[in-house]
Amino acid sequence: MEIKDELYDKIEKKTKVNKETIITLAKKLQTTGMKDETTLREIIATLSQMTGKSVSKEKEDKIISTIMTDKVPKNVDKMF
Repeated sequence: MEIKDELYDKIEKKTKVNKETIITLAKKLQTTGMKDETTLREIIATLSQMTGKSVSKEKEDKIISTIMTDKVPKNVDKMF
């Protein structure tokens, strides 16, 4: 198993979001960019719905602010 597959497996185990969905959402971000607030809000809503975890407006704003100001941790593995 490749390292990439291990990461996808960790994410899926923790969030219940499968590899194909992650790739689809990533492609959407590639097309529109990480600085498009509307797309970020759509992706947060999609992930919230898929994982069954609600995201308050305040938390959503904080996530978007973190992404748009480039304060996202560089080591994704530490996020999970």
